Amino acid sequence: MATDGRTGGGETRHWWLFGASGFVGSGITAELAARGIAHERMRAERLATGARDAAGILREAHDAEAAGGGLVRRLADAIPAGAVVVNAAGLAAPDSPDGDSLYGANALWPAVLALACARAGASRLVHLSSAAVQGERAVLDETWEASPFSPYSRSKALGEHALEALLPGLPAGLLSVVRATSVQGPGRRTTASLARVASSPLASVAGRGDAPSPVSSLAALAQFTVDVALAAPGQVLVLQPWEGMTVRSVLAAAGGREPLHLPAWMCRAAVRTGYALSGLAGGRLHGAVRRAEVMWFGQGQTPGWAEANGVVPMPRAEQVLREAAQSRKEQARREQDRRERARRLREK
Repeated sequence: MATDGRTGGGETRHWWLFGASGFVGSGITAELAARGIAHERMRAERLATGARDAAGILREAHDAEAAGGGLVRRLADAIPAGAVVVNAAGLAAPDSPDGDSLYGANALWPAVLALACARAGASRLVHLSSAAVQGERAVLDETWEASPFSPYSRSKALGEHALEALLPGLPAGLLSVVRATSVQGPGRRTTASLARVASSPLASVAGRGDAPSPVSSLAALAQFTVDVALAAPGQVLVLQPWEGMTVRSVLAAAGGREPLHLPAWMCRAAVRTGYALSGLAGGRLHGAVRRAEVMWFGQGQTPGWAEANGVVPMPRAEQVLREAAQSRKEQARREQDRRERARRLREK
């Protein structure tokens, strides 16, 4: 497989990366640099929309295309013909509240960018989506079926639905959608939160804890994204491959100790009760209950395009979690030292 930004025909392409300053974008930037692939770091437009269905998103995207001198035209005029465009932009906080900016970033912007890439004659557009769109399913796969459970996952699912609806009007082979799983990495708040839970009395698994976990690493996602852009899969939707971790190994790595093993029946009863209480509270507890469910029971993945074609990145999730555990220990030591110094000063 080519690693220098060339297509199968050997022609060097311009690479454009939207969202390069974000968490995922920074990882892709590092991967491109490691491969010697020159690229432009681009900032996505800040959009907002009140649309909550694919038809509404498409109307606004096509309005942006039809407007003389509008956003689609401006983007298309800037994107070089034959460019490889990667969209890592969006609002990526899983606990984001519902709002027009969330749907503008995660649903309207991808549709606008797809229309611009088609108009510009780009060779590839790789859009970074999230496996959260299938968050409530027991097993992730590469179908367009979605089961979102939060404003964030609904906004990402709507982005996918809009792109799926656009497909008949896009050039064949232009679009790839990469569903990222539970991506962890240095500096990410969710990774620090995972390490905090894993080192607490709450760290527990159902039964033996050998259920697969969707936890993955930023480096593996970045490697996979660039591989997808270069390979141009024959299918649009591809799932980031499993990195081989189980619910037990995730907590053991992130917490530095063995998690508590609870009876599976008790965990299932707690999940059912949690969802019932969330329903009474208007769904406000749904995200927290779902996180506990995944911590206990994990979430499987159906092998897909990556496994069938040997495009599986090097697993790095366990290393990332061990580093997060070590960072938390060092932070705790610094805090303890600070408290000790403060105590000594008070005693003087």
